[in-house]
Amino acid sequence: MKSRWYKDAVIYQIYPRSFCDGNGDGVGDIRGIISKLDYLQDLGVNAVWLSPCYKSPNDDNGYDISDYRDIMDEFGTLDDWQEMIDGMHARGIKLIMDLVVNHSSDEHEWFKQSRSSKDNPYRDYYFWRKGRGKDGKKPPNNWRGNFLGSAWDYDETTGEWYMHLFSKKQPDLHWDNPKVRQEVIDICNYWFDKGVDGFRCDVITYISKNQGLKDGKNPFNPLRGVENYCLGENWEKYIAEVNRESWSKYDSLIVGECAGINYEQAKQIADETKPVLDTLFNFEHMFVDFVGKFKLSRFKKIVARYQRMPSTVWTSNYLENHDQPRCIPRYVDGDEEYRKYGATMLATVNMMLRGTPYIYQGQEIGMTSCPLEEDEYKDIMSVNVIKMLNKHKIIKKLGMKILSKKARDNARTPMQWSGEKYAGFSTAEPWMKVNPNYVDVNAEKDRASEFSVFEYYKDLIAKRKQVSHILADGEWQEYYEKSNQVWVFSRKLGDAYVYVEANYGKELVEIDDRYTMDTTDAELLVCNYKYCEANVHIHTLRPYEARVYVKK
Repeated sequence: MKSRWYKDAVIYQIYPRSFCDGNGDGVGDIRGIISKLDYLQDLGVNAVWLSPCYKSPNDDNGYDISDYRDIMDEFGTLDDWQEMIDGMHARGIKLIMDLVVNHSSDEHEWFKQSRSSKDNPYRDYYFWRKGRGKDGKKPPNNWRGNFLGSAWDYDETTGEWYMHLFSKKQPDLHWDNPKVRQEVIDICNYWFDKGVDGFRCDVITYISKNQGLKDGKNPFNPLRGVENYCLGENWEKYIAEVNRESWSKYDSLIVGECAGINYEQAKQIADETKPVLDTLFNFEHMFVDFVGKFKLSRFKKIVARYQRMPSTVWTSNYLENHDQPRCIPRYVDGDEEYRKYGATMLATVNMMLRGTPYIYQGQEIGMTSCPLEEDEYKDIMSVNVIKMLNKHKIIKKLGMKILSKKARDNARTPMQWSGEKYAGFSTAEPWMKVNPNYVDVNAEKDRASEFSVFEYYKDLIAKRKQVSHILADGEWQEYYEKSNQVWVFSRKLGDAYVYVEANYGKELVEIDDRYTMDTTDAELLVCNYKYCEANVHIHTLRPYEARVYVKK
């Protein structure tokens, strides 16, 4: 029976390769995570979402899995993993594993068998098609991969093409084959039986491809074909099957990474009255600054829409993860004068929205995006973009500028634990560059400072739990909707309410209760400035100031 425990939870994402190195080889691992469990408990999070730690050749940093039932050698052993989850549970922390089943690695035994011959029993575990043209050397359709280039790769062994919506080393699993669906069910139950509390389902909206695999319609869409593989015709049927045979049997959280969907689709695929996902990550708010600068009014409009979701639909709130750059300086100024105020203001807003809030490792100390040289990018997408730019040098300068701001690498630099060499992440040179600001921005220094981002997060998490019922069930109201500097909103439940004000700029701004909400009967729950007048009819918000008023 589902208790929906995640509605009151705050979840912390760990990207294991970059979190903490426990054996001194420069790569984060499970022993490193074990060494930081007290840190997570002190922060007050209820669950950890652990990015993939399964066996993998690491073409896409673990999102290409060669064995779903074992641990990557670089990360440790199954015994290490068991000690980690036992330690989490002993501290009241649940574990959410990454479930990557739209595709596997081409080094998985299934694919090795599948490519060996056309009549192999595993052939239909993947998508194989004859090529177009007289010699069959043209891809079966015009679909493009998410990492640039065709979504098809030619295999000499059998003279056919296989589909890969991501890297060519990540062949797509053929979910129309009931044996594949049973494999997924068995994988889920295997980890549930070991104590896992749920799954974050990677690109889960792509698992069902429409019959015929027709050409993509929009020639200007770099992901041509997405309309044929995002929420394909059998998507809900397949998800319901896995839900029935696995997910629904456990008090779990199933959160889907739902690329390519819109608001109306979100309402359908994360409705708790249906056998689908418990909740989802949407991407609409992540694209408001894809081209050009961040504009708060556009961001607010998208988020507000999801905040008005039906009561049976639950969302996930995030500003950072392993696929997004750091929110500093993405949304606020990165100068040290403002960094902590910006970090805590953003934390305040994220924690006071309806839905489950996520914290990405380092966000709780105000880590920032990292300046990288061309040869320092590690992510497969970034490497492919650079290769493309080197072929079109007329746009390279602009392309590299965009990459520096948007690349996934920004969030994958090693966690900054201290001011020691390599930021206390490892005793050896890390697999990826450490952000040069680690001497000033690190967990040890932050927690010892008078104004600690970590301690603010800790207090904020505790305070959120006091009002989570109002955030979950209260009616949403927004003020100053067209402002590009302030975000002001409330949740009201009967006579109780939560009222939030946040300044997204470095300029002072006046807030007038006559145009918002009268908070004279409320208490000040939290403020990210040391001195904050509690109840003033007309008051001024300082740079990146955030306030939350509550009437319980």
